[in-house]
Amino acid sequence: MASDTKHFIDISDISLKDIVNILDLSTNIKAKKISPKNLIGKNIAMIFEKSSTRTRASFESGINQLNANAIIMNANDMHLSKGEEVSDTSKVLSRYVDGVIIRSKLHKTIKDFADNSNVPVINALSDFSHPCQIIASIFTIIEKLGSIDNKKLTWFGEPNNVLNSYIHISAILNFELAISAPPEMKFCDQEIAKAQNKGAKVKIISDPIEAAKNSDVLITDTWFSMGDESWQNNNLRQKKIDLLMPYQINQEKMNLAKSNAIFTHCLPVYRGYEATKEVVDSKNSVIFDEAENRLHAQKAILTWLYS
Repeated sequence: MASDTKHFIDISDISLKDIVNILDLSTNIKAKKISPKNLIGKNIAMIFEKSSTRTRASFESGINQLNANAIIMNANDMHLSKGEEVSDTSKVLSRYVDGVIIRSKLHKTIKDFADNSNVPVINALSDFSHPCQIIASIFTIIEKLGSIDNKKLTWFGEPNNVLNSYIHISAILNFELAISAPPEMKFCDQEIAKAQNKGAKVKIISDPIEAAKNSDVLITDTWFSMGDESWQNNNLRQKKIDLLMPYQINQEKMNLAKSNAIFTHCLPVYRGYEATKEVVDSKNSVIFDEAENRLHAQKAILTWLYS
């Protein structure tokens, strides 16, 4: 496969220069200061192993707005879900389309696909990371607060793929990332150590009240992702709720943050679980601007890939 093919798989693979470029493109695309032309006529395949609302709608709309063509492919309708090697699917699609966007259950699927592709591959979510979301989230934070530099971003609740991508970008951009999560949940520990070794300002603050103090951004995510077996089991569900409830973002925690602090969440949000209705629907909440910014950020990522 072509070694010079650009992909967007993990934030940790992208340089500071390119991250800044993508964020600048996001700003200028949203403000309609530029109208990228480098995707005109290109065919972009979108493969979904998991159902999607925001990812599919934002990418498909963005591709159309860039005058390219989106080809939607449900993995259940492909031989990929029936035993065909990922490498075979990748090699074939590379001859049909100009790029591939994958929302996958396994990160390895996306990595294998990219390793065998002659066209750009974008990670639209895996069990390990969610880089497109983090570009949109950082873009939103900059948009609302003026800068990301020296800001304190605080994550509350279950460590997951979204937090991994926040950790990755904390090793590139200049901000503090505080993580307040149950000590029993170790999902992100390895990525935290890697980022700290690169000089990232990542801190574990087990006390959620202490973690909230002087935060510029309070962040959380759903406690029950698609396919989470604990949701189907009453005992497991309640055990998880009890474990995570101290990390719920509520007005008490917002009051401990800075006066202009914002609340972010990549959606879907379940009021009364990871955050209270009071916070979700408050003036400090930027969740719908953040969701809109998926469109602009992903158009920027596509533009960068073909530059």
